[in-house]
Amino acid sequence: MPEPRNHPDEALEPAGGTGAAMELGQDEARSLEEPPAGHLGGPGPSVADKPRSLWSDAWRDLRRNPVFLLSALVIVFLVVIAIRPQLIADGNPLSCDLANSQKGSSPGHPFGFDNQGCDVYTRVVYGARASVTVGICATVGAALLGSLLGGLAGFFGQWPDAVLSRVSDIFFGIPIVLGGLVFLSVITNSTVWPVVGFIVLLGWPQIGRIARGAVITAKHNDYVQAARALGAGNGRILLRHIAPNAVAPVIVVATIALGTYIALEATLSYLGVGLKPPTVSWGIDISQASTQIRNAPHMLLWPAGALSVTVLAFIMLGDAVRDALDPKLR
Repeated sequence: MPEPRNHPDEALEPAGGTGAAMELGQDEARSLEEPPAGHLGGPGPSVADKPRSLWSDAWRDLRRNPVFLLSALVIVFLVVIAIRPQLIADGNPLSCDLANSQKGSSPGHPFGFDNQGCDVYTRVVYGARASVTVGICATVGAALLGSLLGGLAGFFGQWPDAVLSRVSDIFFGIPIVLGGLVFLSVITNSTVWPVVGFIVLLGWPQIGRIARGAVITAKHNDYVQAARALGAGNGRILLRHIAPNAVAPVIVVATIALGTYIALEATLSYLGVGLKPPTVSWGIDISQASTQIRNAPHMLLWPAGALSVTVLAFIMLGDAVRDALDPKLR
């Protein structure tokens, strides 16, 4: 007799029986409930997979650069004592006693006394305020003025560019020390602002040319042409698209120039046309100590050392920022 044929449902049952079919159905249902990676609700790409901007890459490199960390630490310390010199010096820099003239180190006076009997340590600490103030204010002023004029000239071109180029050529032809002797010699104000104004007046052309070149390079990029094609005005293009991409070289030059401006203030004060007494300045102290270098070398050593460390710290900071922001050096 022929064998009875199986039920049609049994032919559709997979190997392993009904239990395996139920497990397979549960797995398929679970796969439908859980979206794949990258979809909404899924784990998505990690933060490390996202593209980083120039500024995030620069900050990552700066944090790993020991030169930047060391120079930034020195600068932060200088800024703090410039704001609150009483934190580390409780004396008066203008309190002098001729009985202590040119004396060396003693308890409570680690740097000795100057020619007028003033405490050298106190004057070195308080002298940071004038130097840091002149450097920061002059750098900010020159950067703002140079970026504004250079950016507008590079963006619009034609006669604004020609006028800026000729004016900057005139300022480049003036020796900065000679210009300081002429300009500051007729000013009797002993505050830092005439020196700041003079440095801004002769310092903006350098930053202006850097800004002009950066803007000219940026305005020919595709994203600027696309924004213009979409109807964006000159102001929006300049502020939203060109300025953020042209500011990096200006920051690098301004950071390096800050140390140069501090040295320039000390030079002008040494020559007697910069800051004037009773303002406390490293340049003034170096000028007064230069005639007594054989009798009391400590009078010259400490203010000159503080000036050198400060200028070196800002120049090292500028070099580190340049290395981090320049893609060609990666």
